[in-house]
Parts: sequence; structure tokens; C-alpha cells
Amino acid sequence: MLEIKDLHVSIDDKKILKGLNLSVKAGEIHAIMGPNGSGKSTLSSVIAGNEDYEITNGSIIYKNENIEDLSAEERANKGIFMSFQYPVEIPGITVTNFIKTAINSNLKARGQKEMAANEMLKKIREKANLLEIDSKFLSRSLNEGFSGGEKKRNEIFQMAMLEPSLAILDETDSGLDIDALRIVANGVNKIKSSSNAIVIITHYQRLLDHIIPDYVHVLQDGKIAKSGNKELAFELEEKGYDWI
Repeated sequence: MLEIKDLHVSIDDKKILKGLNLSVKAGEIHAIMGPNGSGKSTLSSVIAGNEDYEITNGSIIYKNENIEDLSAEERANKGIFMSFQYPVEIPGITVTNFIKTAINSNLKARGQKEMAANEMLKKIREKANLLEIDSKFLSRSLNEGFSGGEKKRNEIFQMAMLEPSLAILDETDSGLDIDALRIVANGVNKIKSSSNAIVIITHYQRLLDHIIPDYVHVLQDGKIAKSGNKELAFELEEKGYDWI
């Protein structure tokens, strides 16, 4: 699904990623942890196609294709989804209208017909129920006046609707209370399948109590310093990062 080899990334001549390697297969959940400034959010942004960053060496292979030269929109149309740490507000555009536009734009890019209105409505209701989203929520302006938990739930709703092959969740647990964390995590678990892969960027082990990763990676100074299973996250919670 995703193969990152010897990835070096800079921004404004500052080196951030310094030879990162990562392999993600379909059906897997990978958690990326690490101290502030280690390059976690940079990694997610580069995979998603943020043009502010410069790849100076290495490659990003997605479904056997080098996507380095593809725009963020092109990557999204190929099935890469990113849940932002700080989702933007778009006044005047409802959650429902936004997701309709996103899905039909995706279909058009693939040379397919727009989704029929009744099929779209059925899918919206199905995914809203999956994430315990009230119908009134769907008629609100996108993220405007949303709580932190509502913004994150909306991001997972978009993910459920778009059904990406590769989902990158950048600190989805940031600012969530216990109930919101549970709802978001349950949604992610229900969306997971043998045909998609999920990469979770997180500071905290608590999210991994709800979403069980196949692999946990520790990012330090722009490289993956250590990898393991969920038990590694418990060690990090207990000991911090200095022992690695």
C-alpha cells in the first residue's frame, strides 16, 4: 500500500525528515509516536502532498506508483485521505453539501458518473449512524462553531464517506474528552478493513486503548528510531522517549 524509502524532507532549508523508512500494507494500522519536533506532522503532510515541504531525497510509493510529483488533489483522488489536526471552518457550506461535492469530484476524477441523490442520501445516513452523528449536525456549516470533538467526528465522517485506501489521522485525539474519543475511535475501528490502511499520528497512548495498532513506530530526529507492537506505546507512556 505505502512504501517510504530513505525520505529526506526540508522546509525553508531546515532538514526535518532525515532518511525515514516506513512500509504499510493493506489491512494494517500503524501508530506514529514521538516527541514534539520529531517530524510526525511533517510526515503526514508530505504523504498527503503539502507543497510547502521539499523532498530532497528518497521516495513515496503508493500502490506501486511514485506519487512525489502528484498534487494533494491528485493524491486524494487516488484514495489518500488526511484528517487534519486543526480542521478549517467553511461558513455557508453545510457538512452534507461539502461531502456531496467531495465524493462527486472524486468520482469525476476517476471517470465515473456522479452518485445518484438517493444513493448519496442512503450512504450519508448509514455513515452518520455509524459515527452516532445527529441529522442536525449534517445541516450545519462545515466546522463553524464546532467543538473539538465535533470537528474530529466530522473528519472521521468524511473518511467513512470517501472510503479511502490510505487514511492518515494527524493527532485525531487532540483535545477530545473521553466520550468523543470513544466515538471517534469506534468509527475508525468500523471503517478499518482488509483493503485499506490507517496511519495514526499521536502523542498519547490513550487512543491506542481504543484503536489497536499492528505496529507502533517512534519518530526521533527525523527517523524511525524504534518499532514494535502496542506494548511499545505502554513503555513510552511509562518511560518517555529518552530511553530509546
